[in-house]
Amino acid sequence: MTSLISHTTVDCRNAYELSEWWKQVLGYVDVDGDPNLPGHEECMILDPETRHRVLFIEVPDEKSVKNRIHFDIRPRSASRDAELEWLLSLGATVVGDHRGQYGPGTGWVTLADPEGNEFCILRSEAEIEASRAEA
Repeated sequence: MTSLISHTTVDCRNAYELSEWWKQVLGYVDVDGDPNLPGHEECMILDPETRHRVLFIEVPDEKSVKNRIHFDIRPRSASRDAELEWLLSLGATVVGDHRGQYGPGTGWVTLADPEGNEFCILRSEAEIEASRAEA
């Protein structure tokens, strides 16, 4: 027997605001027939291509330690560094910069969303393929 992941849940202070922020970042949309509105304590967003869902649920406690699980995101079309600049303009903050850790053009950047949840930005598939072609 096995199970499948129904959706990924993120505890937060403001489900609506954080779901709106992540919709911009991921290109996700509201679930048909269940729009997210200000004041909703639970807000789910959906990837229109893969159907993956992320649920934001308001909880009373503040985030206090590093996430034990986090998103690793990869740009769909831009480079990692271009995506990084865009994410910073949306309000993400840099937690750790690990670019070049394994040689030129490698690595990732650890960021935090507006509520302090860590996530990593990786190189795009195109960047990975380009580095393989150069090797």
